Amino acid sequence: MMATNDSARFLAARNLLLELRNDYATAYSQFVWPALENFNWALDYFDPMATGNPATALVVAGESGPPVRISFAEMASRSNRAANFLRSLGVTKGQHVLLMLGNEAPLWELMLAAMKLGAVVIPCSTLLTPDDLRDRIHRGDVSHVIASASQTRAFEQVDGEYTRLAVGADIIGWRNYQEASAHSPAFTPDAQTHVSDPLLLYFTSGTTGKPKIVRHTHQSYPSGHLSTMFWLGLQPGDLHWNISSPGWAKHAYSSFFAPWNAGAAVFAHHYARFDAAAVPALLSLHGVTTLCAPPTVWRMLILQDLAATPVPLREAASAGEPLNPEVIDRVRDAWGITVRDGYGQTETTVLVANSPGAEVKPGSMGRAMPGYRIELLDPQGNPCDEGEIAVDLATAPVGLMQGDLRRGRHEDYYRTGDIARRDSDGYIFYIGRSDDVFKSSDYRISPFELESLLVEHPAVAEAAVVPSPDPLRYTVPKAFVIVAPGQTAGRELAGDIFAFLRTHSAPFKRIRRLEFSDLPKTISGKIRRVELRDAELSRAIPVERRPYEFFADDFTDITSEEVPGGPKNAKTSIPE
Repeated sequence: MMATNDSARFLAARNLLLELRNDYATAYSQFVWPALENFNWALDYFDPMATGNPATALVVAGESGPPVRISFAEMASRSNRAANFLRSLGVTKGQHVLLMLGNEAPLWELMLAAMKLGAVVIPCSTLLTPDDLRDRIHRGDVSHVIASASQTRAFEQVDGEYTRLAVGADIIGWRNYQEASAHSPAFTPDAQTHVSDPLLLYFTSGTTGKPKIVRHTHQSYPSGHLSTMFWLGLQPGDLHWNISSPGWAKHAYSSFFAPWNAGAAVFAHHYARFDAAAVPALLSLHGVTTLCAPPTVWRMLILQDLAATPVPLREAASAGEPLNPEVIDRVRDAWGITVRDGYGQTETTVLVANSPGAEVKPGSMGRAMPGYRIELLDPQGNPCDEGEIAVDLATAPVGLMQGDLRRGRHEDYYRTGDIARRDSDGYIFYIGRSDDVFKSSDYRISPFELESLLVEHPAVAEAAVVPSPDPLRYTVPKAFVIVAPGQTAGRELAGDIFAFLRTHSAPFKRIRRLEFSDLPKTISGKIRRVELRDAELSRAIPVERRPYEFFADDFTDITSEEVPGGPKNAKTSIPE
């Protein structure tokens, strides 16, 4: 059931971006989203590309034993067997399937299989609790659950009428995925797939509250991730490693659609516990050519002796949260490559990024990706040089979630909730979430800017900045800090950090308080600043100090220029 015209349009758009991978200006001006109607990426793009194709599609390395290698041709037939098996279990078009697998080959087989059937996949992290699963099964209207055998115990407390399919072992009450091998390697779909049909249902990581549901279609992710392919700089024959846990949108971004859109192979490491020290050796051993990792991983990597292990990388990228310039410099010094930042959301594909071959400005997350028109909007919805990142909906960008994209009164834009500034060359610099940016002495403070400065100190591994209540300034910037290995948290180190900050930041945005502490994170690894902020702002004034909390006032004098009336009236300062 080939949608020939639609397939040709998709390939033409994909080939244009591959051809212009090092020419941002031309790619941005010439690329248009493919106009599709009836298109199933697994059937109409992947299978034709994979048929008779002996090139490697997937490499899964475990902590012991040889890696699992699957060609594109094998992946096509395996996913067909899986689709036929799922159909025999009653999985039909439009039904919701919860998928809870680790980085193991059946994850990719079953993603393709569900897509071929027209089922809606709800990817889930293996770290979810029974309460999390109960919420997803109820709000996600789940009819079928597929889980690793080792994860099935989590469902013992989750009631519901849903098919249970286990991967990896026989589990009482669950069907075994091994049965799929007995089914036909040829698959015939029951019906056409329209591009508006739902494909994926994500539950956001919940950095500010209860996870919300994000729905993507057979167009928004398969076609939308052409922008992600362009950002990553992928080529046919590459081996791409995306260090990301299954269950989150970033895994579909960079471990599924983007590399296979390019005809590149996916590398995955199936581990019990992530070990940053093992990454350079894995890159070298398996010949990984392109790497994408979240900032947390990059910050862990630069604590290693990267220069000691030569790596075959041509491209390196980071996404999930903005990457601190200090990290980029350290990786470039060790490996001779520049980590290129990219920005997107669960609701979108990659919107803004530093593309291959283009200048990377320190601190910038790049420029708008082909297919997207990005504006920065002030609170009244007017374009400005510093404001909320917004996607112009007039150009009909396909890589956006399904549903009502309009937020508030400004119906011409999808507003992301992130604040940034743009320079005269079109480069966008991230400031922070609209609910993370705060006021101190009437100046607007960007937590990300201060966190980037903090991690330049050699003793700081990670940091989060939030407002802390103050009787004079209303709030002052406070840093929660995790120290680097071998460092000792205490008054001496706090004084050294404050001294460093005093020489590297303007007085009006200087960090005034510091606490050595763990950082609360979502299960996807993002810092929950909202938790730190709410706890900090609930403290009574004057705040009662904690054992590992230190004030800058204890180490330096505050000048008259550092209170309202000082920098606010100075010509060199820029108050809001």
